[in-house]
Amino acid sequence: MTGIAHLLEKMTSSDKDFRFMATNDLMTELQKDSIKLDDDSERKVVRMLLKLLEDKNGEVQNLAVRCLGPLVGKVKDFQVESIVDHLCNNMVGDKEQLRDISSIGLKTVINELPLTTQTLAASVCKTMTGRLSSAIAQQEDVSVQLEALDILGDLLSRFGGLLVQFHPNLVEALSPQLKSPRLAVRKRAIICLGHLVMSCDQTLYIKLINMLMEELSKSGSTSTTRTYIQALGSICRQAGHRFGDHVERVMPLVMQYARQEDDELKEHVLQACEAMVSKCGSEISGHIPAIVDLCLEYITYDPNYNYDDGDDSDMECDDGEDDTGSDDEYSDDDDVSWKVRRAAAKCIEAVIVSRHEMIEQFYRTISPALITRFKEREENVKADIFHAYQALLRQTKPSSNVNITQDPNSMDAEEGPVSLLQAQVPNIVKALHRQMKEKSIKTRQGCFSLLTELILVLPGALATHMAQLIPGIQFSLGSNQNNSNMKIDTLSFIQCLLTGHHPTVFHPHAATLVPAIISAVSDSFYKISSEALVVLQLLVKVLRPLDSSPTTFDFTLYTNKIYQCCFVRLKAQDIDQEVKERAISCMGQIVAHLGDSLQQELGNCLPIFLERLKNEITRLTAVKALISIASSPLRIDLRCILSDSLPVLSSFLRKNQRALKLSTLLLLDTMVKNYSTSLAISSLSPVLTELPPLVSETDLHIAQLTLNLLTSISVSHRQAIPTIQKTVLPEVLKLAESPLLQGAALTAMLDFFKSVVSAGVPGLAHSDLLALLVNPVLGGKGGTIHKQGRANIAKCVASLVSHSEREAVVVVKQFMGNLTSSQQDYSLTFSLLAIGETGRGADLSQLAELKPAILTAFNHTSEEVKSAASYALGNIALGNLAEYLPFILHEIETQPRRQYLLLHSLKEVISAQSVSPSGVQVLSGYVPSIWDQLYRHTECVEEGTRNVVAECLGKLCLMSPDALLPKLKASLNSPSALMRTTVVTAMKFTISDQPQLIDQLLRAEIGHFLTTLKDPDLNVRRVALVAFNSAAHNKPSLIRDLLRDVLPQLYNETQKRKELIREVEMGPFKHEVDDGLDLRKAAFECMYTLLDTCVDRLDIFEFLSHVQDGLKDHYDIKMLTYLMVARVSQLCPGAVLQKLDKLVEPLKLTCTTKVKANSVKQEYEKQDELKRSAMRAVAALLNISGADKHPQLNEFITQIKSTPELANLFESIQKDSGDSMGNQMDLS
Repeated sequence: MTGIAHLLEKMTSSDKDFRFMATNDLMTELQKDSIKLDDDSERKVVRMLLKLLEDKNGEVQNLAVRCLGPLVGKVKDFQVESIVDHLCNNMVGDKEQLRDISSIGLKTVINELPLTTQTLAASVCKTMTGRLSSAIAQQEDVSVQLEALDILGDLLSRFGGLLVQFHPNLVEALSPQLKSPRLAVRKRAIICLGHLVMSCDQTLYIKLINMLMEELSKSGSTSTTRTYIQALGSICRQAGHRFGDHVERVMPLVMQYARQEDDELKEHVLQACEAMVSKCGSEISGHIPAIVDLCLEYITYDPNYNYDDGDDSDMECDDGEDDTGSDDEYSDDDDVSWKVRRAAAKCIEAVIVSRHEMIEQFYRTISPALITRFKEREENVKADIFHAYQALLRQTKPSSNVNITQDPNSMDAEEGPVSLLQAQVPNIVKALHRQMKEKSIKTRQGCFSLLTELILVLPGALATHMAQLIPGIQFSLGSNQNNSNMKIDTLSFIQCLLTGHHPTVFHPHAATLVPAIISAVSDSFYKISSEALVVLQLLVKVLRPLDSSPTTFDFTLYTNKIYQCCFVRLKAQDIDQEVKERAISCMGQIVAHLGDSLQQELGNCLPIFLERLKNEITRLTAVKALISIASSPLRIDLRCILSDSLPVLSSFLRKNQRALKLSTLLLLDTMVKNYSTSLAISSLSPVLTELPPLVSETDLHIAQLTLNLLTSISVSHRQAIPTIQKTVLPEVLKLAESPLLQGAALTAMLDFFKSVVSAGVPGLAHSDLLALLVNPVLGGKGGTIHKQGRANIAKCVASLVSHSEREAVVVVKQFMGNLTSSQQDYSLTFSLLAIGETGRGADLSQLAELKPAILTAFNHTSEEVKSAASYALGNIALGNLAEYLPFILHEIETQPRRQYLLLHSLKEVISAQSVSPSGVQVLSGYVPSIWDQLYRHTECVEEGTRNVVAECLGKLCLMSPDALLPKLKASLNSPSALMRTTVVTAMKFTISDQPQLIDQLLRAEIGHFLTTLKDPDLNVRRVALVAFNSAAHNKPSLIRDLLRDVLPQLYNETQKRKELIREVEMGPFKHEVDDGLDLRKAAFECMYTLLDTCVDRLDIFEFLSHVQDGLKDHYDIKMLTYLMVARVSQLCPGAVLQKLDKLVEPLKLTCTTKVKANSVKQEYEKQDELKRSAMRAVAALLNISGADKHPQLNEFITQIKSTPELANLFESIQKDSGDSMGNQMDLS
């Protein structure tokens, strides 16, 4: 403590510099966590700092105030109270300078008070509150009042919850200030009331609202009317979740002042409306039309200025400077009508954001009105109008986010908003193209961000308007423009423009665009240069698109200029890292697209790529650039760097950088495929030595690319195969046994085996490879190989003989030999799978004994063997449908015991044939007989059999929808509930996430299938919900327009029904069985899916009321609804905030429920899992802005933090909250 004592001594020095330095050193000491003060030192430090607050030197005073912050956490509670007491005395004292410094001191203390010790905060608040309310109540000195209001505002915003007992007194002290003659006092009183209502109790809240309403209704002067409307708006903004109940009283009263002749009053009315629209979702619904009308009237309210109507005529903007200056001639400092227009624009934005369901109407009413107001003369108002229009565009986006090219029908369902917007594009461009040449940077940035949103919603929308936009772009990139942010925004917009439109649109404007971009690339500011290089990269693709049909455009005019400007950036060493990387990528595109007309330059340019490969920082970018060059259809001559680059690339395969490995493998594969003649076998050997460790199940993506590279090498460099055999083949065989191998990696392995066999290298014929693959499985350790591994090896076996049907028959005979002998189950399973996989591509009908051998396996005791036999029969049929399909159908009819397995065989046939047009054609002759056979089993009692039948029927419908879907639809009227469930499930299998022929027909008919949601049979309703969920997940456009009718039935199924709960006696115990649980679960799953795909069609308040019910339901449903709460709080935070009290209660109940003492272990685990999920939901609720001020949620959080077990759990969940949303369900 000697150090502190020494500092205190220096603080008494008469030299102000000593005092300053000593205070500064004390500040440093106090900020250290290790500092501990004894009682005596505490007292001395506190006394000295309070004395220094009265120092004559301002700098010393300021430092002393700043010391109070860290000091508050280091001294005992009573010292803090004495500091606060002292500051409060000074604040209401006579000396003005002391008052100022003390109020800063109080604010510092409030901000630094630790939240952990509630008692200290409470006692400090108590001390301050009394003093502040008396300071506010006195009328003599306005500056004291203002400071006291300011401090009270801070105090309430941080510790409002601790002041609940003082709230009534505070309201009494603040209410009279709303009538103060000083405007500043009134404003600060309103801010204090706003902070107070966040945490006050309901009685006081209602009392306050009543008081404001009463005062407003009898208000005599415009000034006080303004204040009371402002206060109501502020209260609604801060505690909107409670304001809903009062909307019906407040709204008519506020609206009657909307037409008065006072501009500021109009502004406050609009602001209050905006607050209610944002915060009181369902309650304000009835008033929305009136609010919109008011806003549309006032957005044009500009009584002192006459907009020249000629403005809208299609005048060209060639007179540049004149028309940009015309708006500046009018100026009137007293004119505040712009505030009214701004408030109207903000209110419109609030309406647009909170009313998804009215979007179509907005395009008819609000959109044209906003477009005509783009000519607004006041820059800030114009920015808000742009914002409102962008909000409208963003609201359109979620509903049209299905890629247009991917699903041609998806847009039909979105007919409304998107087609209405399409029709208004010409007006938008007409209104904006003049603004794009304004002097104001803010205006031009607004234009670009609005057009960017437009392109994101409607790609290609500006194709016909390019001529009007290019001059504006040119203007913002011009050499006389010196604002770098403006240039960067312009370049970002060009990026969006180039990616969102067809290349040919830009060809007429290349002469303007190319020079502008080239000069931006050469800009001295690195951010502009780097952004311009990205644009140039896109521009090169546009000038000469290699992937679309050839164009007549002559790109050679620009080739050299583009190359030279990028080359300067590429070879420069002393430039910013980002520019360096983007220059490499850009040059990669230039060479890939224009390389054939740059032959003589390649010698200078390509070696630089080699240098960049050797540099650790630029190597990944260089590899990616070389991929685009090597894969270019122009076949660029890379010989000058090929042999030197391979050792460098092979060293990358050893690096512990996954992205680099992936890109390197891709580049090597491309080089081997496209430049095999220039690659000597010796230059590939360093690459081959690096490959064995990469063929591993630890990273299947790397394994897949490695196998692709090995396949390419086997095809182009046959002489490398012996090396591959020694080094990599053992790893490949090991990977084949892995249960993780699937998808693209498995396909790559099959291609590798095919390429090795077709190379015909001695010692690696199909028979040699067959032995290597099969022996481990049929040998002693075959049982240890996972069944998925055995299935993969069976596929590899088939790939070895896929080149020759004769060989295939020989191999199948060998495996048939295994079927007859008494083999182990795993060996039989493997043989059957191998026969099936081989038979898929070969006609095995000459093997007469094959059918009986497989049918014998149907009678085996092991389920795995039976399943393999069923799979084999289905696949063999694909080799010769005419022979095997009638056989399968006949067996289904005559062998009821084997029906399930035979139907699975049939499913294999249908699934494989329905994916290709040729397959569909071949199968189409058999469809009627298959359909009839399947229909005989639609009423089978076994659910498993019905599901297989339904899947087959669904897949058949995909082949000829027009003929078969009506047959399914007709069966919906069947008296048999089993038939109805099968039919609805079959319809579910016609829905996939890819576009299908059936989609158009299905959209028209799906409504009929969904009428089964009202079916009297529980099971039918459940499968209808599952089908509905599948549609909502995979192809939401099918059901979006039906939601109005379907949602009431869906919500109906979420209710618990007493009549479905029955008691079952189990020995001495009675056990409740809820037959409606599966149904409710399916309904909640549908609700969860709709959140992700159709949130704009939901009435979110009604939705939340059903989520509330689910929070009190069964374990499975609780888990689902916790996920929903987390998701909704992301998507619609405003609505959740209003319903927060109803959501917090059940969550609280779950977290505080104790498991009965004698419960089994599972009960404890279940409860823990519930708590964890509920906590995740609470963490998500806390992320909503404003939720931390909600009294019930705050009380719950305090309860969590004071219970050690819950506190630890909550802390760990908050840490993982980055991953918490990763726990969302994938309900397909």
